[in-house]
Amino acid sequence: MNQNSSGSITLQQAISGFLQAKEAEALRPRTIESYRHELERWAQQLGTPLASQVTAQDVRAYLVYLRTDYKPRRFNGQTNPLSPKTLRNAYITLASYFHWLNVEFGIANPMTQIPAPKYQVVETEPFTQREVETLLQACQFKREAETRDRCRFVQHRPTALRDRAIVLVLLDTGLRASELCALDLGDLDQRTGKVVVKAGDEGGAKGGKGRLVYLGKAARRAVWRYVVTREDGNDPLAPLFTVRFGRRMNKNALLQLIQGLGAAAQVKDCYPHRFRHTFAITYLRSGGDIFTLQKLLGHSSLDMVKHYAKVAQIDVEQAHRRASPADNWRL
Repeated sequence: MNQNSSGSITLQQAISGFLQAKEAEALRPRTIESYRHELERWAQQLGTPLASQVTAQDVRAYLVYLRTDYKPRRFNGQTNPLSPKTLRNAYITLASYFHWLNVEFGIANPMTQIPAPKYQVVETEPFTQREVETLLQACQFKREAETRDRCRFVQHRPTALRDRAIVLVLLDTGLRASELCALDLGDLDQRTGKVVVKAGDEGGAKGGKGRLVYLGKAARRAVWRYVVTREDGNDPLAPLFTVRFGRRMNKNALLQLIQGLGAAAQVKDCYPHRFRHTFAITYLRSGGDIFTLQKLLGHSSLDMVKHYAKVAQIDVEQAHRRASPADNWRL
């Protein structure tokens, strides 16, 4: 397109074109939706300028707005500020958009003048054994109540079997929240403990890659006790974990469940992804190797596994030396 026509393209038109380009690149729908959400939020704040009129100062002002004034709408009702990682993701989205705009229309890229927000990975402490035991107890009973006569009592939670199974599956597999929620009954082999994480959006896997993970005996037993209580327990296409009326559990419901268990058990920083950290770090501390862990977690590279190894105080270089076929076979 020539410079005259590119100079008249509006911000909304440019955003629409960018999203279409990303769809043509066959990016995952979830990634495109993330781009869409971020760019529409930005456009709402910026107004309706031409794409060529957006300056580096406009982008800086938006990033400052996200850091200081933006009030995110969260399902738990809280209005905590955006995390450094989320701010960096916003920057990356804008950088990708302006790079495309520069290549497609020759419009100057203002992001070259703006350094990326600094982002430091926060070391996540794994759950302790005692904390997990307390969470499992919270699955079983409601908080202690008191009658008018000051008689104290506790009630069993109606979802106790399901919730115990969820905690143990998260702990035993390191599944992401989206992957756990996408599981069907047929994805689990109760005899072997093998769990199929389906590829693509259907399986909720990041990067769209499927894989196999495994459950130990305790987690298998917990899942079995939960499934046998369900009328659809023999339907391989039924969701593994459900909420009211047999609907599939989603990530928001899972987050609320885990946070609620944490509050009842008085365990701080309780959220689904922390079970993934706990699985990875405990796996390494128990003698597991980093290459198998990479497959179990579904990571395309060793970068994140190296992070877990650092937390677990495992020497990656030594692990590779032990695993090297050329050295071990004395080739």
